[in-house]
Amino acid sequence: MNCMIALLGLIVPRVLIAVWWLADPARWNQTFSGGVVLPALGFLFLPWTTIMYVLFWSTTGLDVIGWLLVFIAFVGDIGTYGGGFLGNRDRVSNYRQT
Repeated sequence: MNCMIALLGLIVPRVLIAVWWLADPARWNQTFSGGVVLPALGFLFLPWTTIMYVLFWSTTGLDVIGWLLVFIAFVGDIGTYGGGFLGNRDRVSNYRQT
């Protein structure tokens, strides 16, 4: 069950980005000024951050609440990469704890 939840956590934001981009490509082009590289990197490495950035972006930029939610999404994205290391460090026999 835990593996299913982890897979959903990895797949769902990327599917959401793909569906949202297909449904409203104008918003994505306007948010990222027509560039493809930044949204593609966001799709691969920081999907929740990318979703929050597009969700709260307006023509005047992000407000304080938008930046706060983008930061929380960024911490969540980084946590998905570091969580496996911290959860499994007791399994490695030569891991030194200070």
